Amino acid sequence: MQKFYLTTPIYYPSGKFHIGTAYTTALANTIKKYKQERGFEAYLLTGMDEHGQKIQKVAEANGKTPQEHVDKMAEEAKKLWSLMEIEYDDFIRTTEERHTKVVEKIFDRLMEQGDIYKSEYEGWYCMPCETYFTETQLIDGKCPDCGREVKKMKEESYFFNMKKYADRLIKFYYENPNFILPESRKNELFNNFLKPGLEDLCVSRTSFDWGVKVKKDPKHVVYVWLDALTNYITALGYLSENDSLMEKYWPADLHLVGKDIIRFHGLYWPIFLMALDLPLPKQIYAHGFIMMKDGKMSKSKGNVIYPEPLIERYGLDTFKYFILREMSYGQDGTFTPEGFVERYNFDLCNDLGNLLNRTIGMINKYFNGDITSYPNIISDLDKEIEKFSDVSIHEIEEYFDTYHISNAIAETWNLVSRTNKYIDETAPWILFKEEKYEALKSVMYHLVESLRRIAILIKPYMKHTSKKILQQLNIPEELQTWNSLTDYNKLKNIKVTDKPEVLFARLETETEVEEIKNMMK
Repeated sequence: MQKFYLTTPIYYPSGKFHIGTAYTTALANTIKKYKQERGFEAYLLTGMDEHGQKIQKVAEANGKTPQEHVDKMAEEAKKLWSLMEIEYDDFIRTTEERHTKVVEKIFDRLMEQGDIYKSEYEGWYCMPCETYFTETQLIDGKCPDCGREVKKMKEESYFFNMKKYADRLIKFYYENPNFILPESRKNELFNNFLKPGLEDLCVSRTSFDWGVKVKKDPKHVVYVWLDALTNYITALGYLSENDSLMEKYWPADLHLVGKDIIRFHGLYWPIFLMALDLPLPKQIYAHGFIMMKDGKMSKSKGNVIYPEPLIERYGLDTFKYFILREMSYGQDGTFTPEGFVERYNFDLCNDLGNLLNRTIGMINKYFNGDITSYPNIISDLDKEIEKFSDVSIHEIEEYFDTYHISNAIAETWNLVSRTNKYIDETAPWILFKEEKYEALKSVMYHLVESLRRIAILIKPYMKHTSKKILQQLNIPEELQTWNSLTDYNKLKNIKVTDKPEVLFARLETETEVEEIKNMMK
């Protein structure tokens, strides 16, 4: 069985997770479920990045120790992933001994190899990003990543010799053109950092103590990225007594990250791995942000939206459908209450829900709920819907395989729309009136077959809706698998439900838009 190891970033728990964090995790879960449908042994890692000055300050402001703060946040994160039915295989926390002990060993080894040296750092520091910048990297005197104020700081630090590995990384980029996805992100890294020349990286701090101590120099704590990035291998047991998962799954097949941290994953992480003589991950995909109409989500603007109230009111499948559909490959997406309600009413209620209800209603009316077998005679319109469906499945698989999940969903809804159009083209009510029962049987068969395929195609991200469709159509288990998508003539003696359940009840637009606006903070 083929293996597939994918990771989310480990999230920074300075505050409650909003829908941006939920998107990354839902995307990872969808890719995992798709891989499993295709027969892969998929392993998903997520977790929390729990060290650093910002955590220490947030904890102090709330009257807690840093450990108390991150313990509470880890509980909250797991509760959210449970609500979202995220099927992760491991949840790594950087405060766990299985991580901290290995980070100590890694730091020692890199020091012994001469990759890490002690010096003094003076630069502009952004605390929210926990990153130093040179004068030339600032934009209008502020942090180039988040736009906030920076502070001039000077302290003794350990540095990683990035220059030593820069040429090797450039060569790797050329030899592996699909290492960073999308290509625009790779070009940014190459042109803005690699080409001008990498600066050595500060990898320890002395101005706070909430972190992994440097064993040979304990006044220093290991700085965020050398600590955080190594989670992808410490979680697999690297440099520990049981490294069977490391043997089995490394290198990672896919690191999923937001575009704001691609620099650390696309430059620093490969170099750390080169220094440790480990294979590099196969691909890193940096997705865009979920934006609001007035820009980034911000509590001061009162435009932050969290997953919990949306899921509780509209259901998990609706939530996942919206965020995954709205985020085009590599681009930013926009959340609006109006857009959310529109997607629900048009895509889910009108297009998919009504297609199922109409189909079940007609089969019950015309054939007492029975679909006996593949028809003996099929029309040109029947052949056309078969061909359209086959082509759609092929395209959807290609989109899934290249992580264009929004495109995969859009193409699935093209099949939903084409099946609705097929009803209008074949006009079953006229066939019944004219007593053309063989032609009518063929139309009913093809409608059930299209819905069966649609249900399988949405399973990685809408498993409850998928299950309801398959149950109401009474599809046997062997025809609910991804492999059965290519079987077009296997339905036999199917009896659809005589009590169809509404998948998505239509929403009153103005009421729901106001409801969602009230959820925003």
